[in-house]
Amino acid sequence: MPPYEALKVARERGLDLVEVSPTANPPVCRVINYGKYLYQLSKRQHEARKHQRSIEMKEVKFRPRTSEHDFQTKRIHIVEFLQAGNKVKATIMFRGREMAHRNLGWEMMQRLIDELGEAALVETRPKQEGPNLTAILAPKKPGGGGKPPKPDAQGAKAPKAAPSGQPRAPSAASPPSTPAPVKAGPAASGSAPAPVPVTPKP
Repeated sequence: MPPYEALKVARERGLDLVEVSPTANPPVCRVINYGKYLYQLSKRQHEARKHQRSIEMKEVKFRPRTSEHDFQTKRIHIVEFLQAGNKVKATIMFRGREMAHRNLGWEMMQRLIDELGEAALVETRPKQEGPNLTAILAPKKPGGGGKPPKPDAQGAKAPKAAPSGQPRAPSAASPPSTPAPVKAGPAASGSAPAPVPVTPKP
């Protein structure tokens, strides 16, 4: 349809002629209510943003001489941040003469990582950045269980070994095993010759 005819149809219906695919040959246009189209588009974008989850970086600060009660309180806050899906930057700040006893800060950082245990994943190992010792902790992803064993080519699972002292029933797919023939050889001195099995002819 020529553009002027499409524009005439749009005006007769009280709608707009909108080009939706300018790269097509020929270009594709639609007769729609452009204001309503923009409203629906913004509504879909708003719904998509509402379902998105942004990961924030929280920071929890310690001092080398932080008391036991404050240490446990800050550790609980870190667990809460991680459970909410946020990353945590743990910082131990040294001031003045505390720089001469940085080993206390390293011990505290290692203790914090040990006590967090399964709740945190160390994304960035502890490192000294000027007067601060920092480490970045991330929440662990759910799941992570081992994969089930793959079946064999026929889709059947491998038979389990029978407990000791109990014979295992032969598989229906495999033919019954035949006893191996015993070779006749010179008998040992003082012993009877070994019997040779005879297979009856059909």
